[in-house]
Amino acid sequence: MKKLICLLLAVVLMVCGLAACGSKENPDTAASDLAYVQGKGTLVVGVTVYEPMNYKAEDGTWLGFDTEYAQAVSEKLGVEAEFVIIDWDNKYTELDAKSIDCIWNGMTITEEGRLNADISDPYVENAQVVVMAKDKLASYPDAESMKELTFAVETGSAGEKEAANAGFENVVVVADQSTALLEAASGSADACIIDITMADAMTGEGTSYADFGYSVRLAPEEYGIAFRKGSDLVAKVNEITDELLADGTLDALAEKYGGLKLIK
Repeated sequence: MKKLICLLLAVVLMVCGLAACGSKENPDTAASDLAYVQGKGTLVVGVTVYEPMNYKAEDGTWLGFDTEYAQAVSEKLGVEAEFVIIDWDNKYTELDAKSIDCIWNGMTITEEGRLNADISDPYVENAQVVVMAKDKLASYPDAESMKELTFAVETGSAGEKEAANAGFENVVVVADQSTALLEAASGSADACIIDITMADAMTGEGTSYADFGYSVRLAPEEYGIAFRKGSDLVAKVNEITDELLADGTLDALAEKYGGLKLIK
């Protein structure tokens, strides 16, 4: 009987040992998001094409403030930043499914965002602005005067939300902010609602939209980086951001990409 008990005990211990080993080899059971990212060697960043935050050069190289910011953080994490274009409407689904590790694309911090993700400290000030042909600006000095216009907005964006808040009923929803600006420029819409960071970078003298500008701001905002709920990457990225602010890296990037207003 004693031999049988010892044999059963040995079997139980062996099974437990195998289970423990199996859990160590499974990346999905990593102790933390930070360990998961460092284990695979990449930080997969979900983006849309949005100048001056994330956009491509003619040779396909990713450029932009958020691009270089993410690369600087990734270097300190000991991993490579990998940029993946996502459907902005499905960004939190992509995050939860681990198709991406974060959303780092001039993302406005909202209550919806806080419900669906853990978000970094805010790092850039922003606002939603109404962009239209410069020769029309004087005719539309405020939101109330624009009620009959047709607006292009990015799906799922702060611009779409502010269009609803302002009571604009003629709204065309498009894939991204670049397309919204193109809709206004082509005449398919009278105006578009986009981030002031994009408007400053892509309209006015010396740009492809030299005859376009803005005078009406709809809402002040702040940008943040979204991570999975409970992710320890949030605290780590906040820590690294403080280092990049202290050594001047982010100030240089803000100046390089149009004088963005950093939150320090």
